[in-house]
Amino acid sequence: MQNMTSFRQKPGVHFSERNVFEAEWFDNVASVLRKFYLYYYPADNTVELFDVKTKKTFLRRSKCEGLEAKDLYIGGVVKIFSRCMKITDFGDSATRSKLASTMQRFILDYMISGPIVALELIGENCIKKWRELIGAETSSVSVESGKTSLRARYGQDSIHNSLHGSDSEEAAEREINFFFSQPKSRRKGPKNTAVYKNCTCCVIKPHAVQARLIGDIINDIQQEGYKISAVQQFYIDPTNAEEFLEVYKGVLPDYNAMVAELQSGPCVAMEITHADESINVLTEFRKLCGPMDPEIARQLRPHTLRAKYGKTKIQNAVHCSDIPEDGLLEVEYFFKILAEE
Repeated sequence: MQNMTSFRQKPGVHFSERNVFEAEWFDNVASVLRKFYLYYYPADNTVELFDVKTKKTFLRRSKCEGLEAKDLYIGGVVKIFSRCMKITDFGDSATRSKLASTMQRFILDYMISGPIVALELIGENCIKKWRELIGAETSSVSVESGKTSLRARYGQDSIHNSLHGSDSEEAAEREINFFFSQPKSRRKGPKNTAVYKNCTCCVIKPHAVQARLIGDIINDIQQEGYKISAVQQFYIDPTNAEEFLEVYKGVLPDYNAMVAELQSGPCVAMEITHADESINVLTEFRKLCGPMDPEIARQLRPHTLRAKYGKTKIQNAVHCSDIPEDGLLEVEYFFKILAEE
């Protein structure tokens, strides 16, 4: 047993006070899943491990560098002297009574701490494939396993793990109904995040959506310092397409072709803002989009969105607001009118 006098004790916390968790660690050498009681002492940030099978102390009370109380929660993984221990449950009723409600509040607080992006994904065996793509709930598990899952690349821990995936058909249906209002339901989904202030509208056109260019376009927009304060996918019917593009009727000879493109498949509408409120977002964002004709854009402004992702004057990757008054009006058209239908 290490000399406990060398540890700094937190004021107001008794030296013997502890939280008990059930934990497990897969021993690669023996190919055995070992189960433990993990004792955490908040007074001095020390841990002790007790082997459930052998009924012997596996690790005497020791200081574990980098381990904090906030790291210990059900489903979390903590590294104790190079061993990745997964917390599977509370180890006694006292710990459960003390921490269960605290952990629920923490998870809830994180879920409502800022905007999120909800997606409905469709495909064969979709739930299984999506969960394989995002990886283990705890990012460190994916990293330790040498995987390149989305959570391994972008997550931090089992709470801040970047992505959620439904774990069953029942859960998927329930969660989709929560985020996306259904025609027969009176319940509306969560409010969108549009701010309707110093903004402009950008629409990723159907041909670019079908070419899987959404991620590249959004990345380019954000790399230039713009914020996407609202985003949603829409299917535009002929009436709405004509209404939205009416300002170009009689002005551009390609009006009918523009309407046909906008209604040809799903498009992605975005409200674009900027952290610097002194910037004229509409004017500056138009420069990022580039000339309407991608061929001209590639010659004059090769780094613009239309130069990089456009094909023709009609299939030019993105629509952006042209007239100062239209920036807010177009954002409202998508996020106040179409989003409510």
